[in-house]
Amino acid sequence: MSRKLDRKFDRILEREEKGLNGGKTMNRSLRKFLKNRLAIVGVVLFALILLASIFAPLLTSYDPLGVDMSSVLEAPSREHILGTDKIGRDIFSRVLYGGRISILVGLGSALGAAFIGVLLGAYAGYKGGKIDKFILRVSEIFMSFPQIVLVLLLVTILGQSLTNLLIIFILTGWGSVYRMTRARMLSIREEEYVQALRAFGLNDFIVAYKHMLPNAIGPILVNITLSTAMFILEEAALSFLGLGVPLEIATWGNILNAAQDQSVLLNNWWIWLPVGVVISLFVMAVNFMGDGLRDSTDPTQQG
Repeated sequence: MSRKLDRKFDRILEREEKGLNGGKTMNRSLRKFLKNRLAIVGVVLFALILLASIFAPLLTSYDPLGVDMSSVLEAPSREHILGTDKIGRDIFSRVLYGGRISILVGLGSALGAAFIGVLLGAYAGYKGGKIDKFILRVSEIFMSFPQIVLVLLLVTILGQSLTNLLIIFILTGWGSVYRMTRARMLSIREEEYVQALRAFGLNDFIVAYKHMLPNAIGPILVNITLSTAMFILEEAALSFLGLGVPLEIATWGNILNAAQDQSVLLNNWWIWLPVGVVISLFVMAVNFMGDGLRDSTDPTQQG
């Protein structure tokens, strides 16, 4: 009877300790994140640009694809806040609607690549053996080519479309997340609590994904933010070259595509400067958020 009571008290005490420690850790991480001014600036900029893109129909009445030959290359005015392009399309509406696709490409590709990389890296890093060696060699094949060259090659083979671009970015981006996750798991699996979990005979998936992976989440979050910024820049670069999302779809890169003409660069700054500023601000915001998340979630940097 006394043993049963002792076990119940132990379980209650263990639950209370877990709840208190988890709350303290989360509160400490949140406080540290809120104290990071650059991280807060990043969150504000990210939210403003994201919300402006989502609620674009409420901010502009112009169709981003609507052609108006009577309003060609108009400078910024009350009627057109950021002017118009070579075929009379409103630049402000194109920046807002283009943000939807560009952010989708950047964030969607980063999350897709992270999902594959973390899924494979967490288990392979914990388990090791032939599985780890095989996946590592596959990742090395993808990472042995310069990413932009591999992306250009795959775009040429698969063709231009939004879906193809997402698939290509995911295929070329999962390797770095995999190697980072694997490295963290190789380090964490030598901890005493992991050895204890093994001794109790817990399932490998439970040990790897439930108990070990949360301790490696900090660097992974940073990698996701950096990948998001990188993919947005790559989409802009590919679209500028005419190899990204089809030109009939409004994206930040396709807006910049019109600036290939030297006369546009010199005389029509409103076509390329506003979207260039938006891309720069969004990329900086994502990087600031990533740095803040790294500082607040990394256990080695907790004060």
